[in-house]
Amino acid sequence: MTLEEIHGQQPMPAGHDWMQGAGTALHELLVSAQRRGCLTAGVYESAKLMNVDPDNVAFCVLAADQEDEGDIALQIHFTLIQAFCCENDIDIVRVNDVAKLATIVGPSEDSGEPRDLHCILITNPNEEGWKDPALEKLNLFCEESRNVNDWVPTITLPE
Repeated sequence: MTLEEIHGQQPMPAGHDWMQGAGTALHELLVSAQRRGCLTAGVYESAKLMNVDPDNVAFCVLAADQEDEGDIALQIHFTLIQAFCCENDIDIVRVNDVAKLATIVGPSEDSGEPRDLHCILITNPNEEGWKDPALEKLNLFCEESRNVNDWVPTITLPE
């Protein structure tokens, strides 16, 4: 049983303007973070980073397609990552379209091969913190979602 099921939470419809604004902000954040070298992709790579330097993680994205919903191992990883993020005050969202994420983030820069996009972390590029307007919008979106007991909101990426 998930936290959402316990509280009887109803997800917000995707048609809300603030929901669409969050999708656009996430797109902008992913592009900006990748350009700055502040993006870590992959469940294993993300877990390693969170274990070594959790204070440097600014935002977390969990992504799963319809066929991933039956992957018990992936769901266990998601549960552990969500718990870690909640414990360390890291805002976290879900995305239900890995293909859209792949078009935004693209293949691995090292090998040019597709990478695991089930978990993406955005890190701070320096000690002073990163003041990205898209990150600030997403932090506000996550805070508003928590106010209506949606602890891990789902965002729809723009076309």
